[in-house]
Amino acid sequence: MIFQRALRRELISTAGAVFTTLFTIIITVMLIKILGQAAGGQIASQDVVALIGFQSLNYLPILLILTGYISVLLVVTRSYQDSEMVVWFASGQSLVKWVRPVLLFGLPIIVLTAILSFVATPWANNQSSQYRERFEKREDISKVSPGKFQESAAANRIFFVEGISGDSTKVKNVFVNTQQDGKNSIVVAKEGMVELDKNGDKFLILQKGRRYDALEAQNEFRIMEFERYGVLVSSASQAVNGDKSARALPTADLLKDQNSFNMGELLWRLSLPFMALCLMLLAIPLSFVNPRVGRSASLLIALLLFVTYSNVINIFQAAVVQKRMSFALAWWPIHLVVLVIITLLFLWRLKVNSRCHPLVIWSAIKHAHLTKTKRSAAA
Repeated sequence: MIFQRALRRELISTAGAVFTTLFTIIITVMLIKILGQAAGGQIASQDVVALIGFQSLNYLPILLILTGYISVLLVVTRSYQDSEMVVWFASGQSLVKWVRPVLLFGLPIIVLTAILSFVATPWANNQSSQYRERFEKREDISKVSPGKFQESAAANRIFFVEGISGDSTKVKNVFVNTQQDGKNSIVVAKEGMVELDKNGDKFLILQKGRRYDALEAQNEFRIMEFERYGVLVSSASQAVNGDKSARALPTADLLKDQNSFNMGELLWRLSLPFMALCLMLLAIPLSFVNPRVGRSASLLIALLLFVTYSNVINIFQAAVVQKRMSFALAWWPIHLVVLVIITLLFLWRLKVNSRCHPLVIWSAIKHAHLTKTKRSAAA
């Protein structure tokens, strides 16, 4: 049908513009946040691009839902503003006829949202956690900047090196101050390098230096000279395991271990595709505007409904996590309520449209014709 093909083309072009705008805003905000974390030493600078990619996958389901919702709102609202809907109703067509092309347009969005929600987003959360954990657990000496004092991850050791060699494994003119069991020791050496022993532990091997130990009984130091001295900087037990929270677990693992946290996360993942479907259907009757009045009010109402819908899902998720509601009882009521609201809005719009007087319809058709004539003349 010509109408359906034209409508799908307009929906796709509008969705492309909406998604590009929303994605640009999200990427800009994430870039500022992650660059700030890199500048503050919370993440490695070489991981910035990867972390932005993982965060983008995390936000994509919501972006796709908003893209489908806003696209349908804008296209149907434009049809009302240009009086095309009046012509549509005058031709004996129903608002229900818009459901099929909207669903054909929204089906890829719903499927992609489900894939992202159940597969891609948990993987991205786990990978992001691994990158951050790898930075936190990497050997202390690799975090040291030349000419700058650096505290170890355990907060019991302070490093200072004058310089680092090209391969980042050797350092020169090293100062290490260690406090352990109430005792303080200072080690200075001309050079050092990182070595891995047979157990997988990493040591900073210092060469040609001295160790100063503070004695408890007297205000004296014990001085020892050495040719080779090892300082443990990373244990093999500090393996990078990634995030084990529910947000980073694969969906299959959530189903295997059905505790309250996992069921709350499963409810959220399951709700996203349903939200995408319901919002696109809701946008059809919600897009009504008077051609002589602006559309700001309807867009604000639509935004308020989206925020309310999302927050109610979060409330049900929190109820499942806190064991105040079972998963079987929590996952469906909000979507059922939205479907009932969609049905009532469709019935209301169909009832209003059936009462339109022929003279009113003719006046609207004439107004639409004059408007298009003026646009053509202006062009």
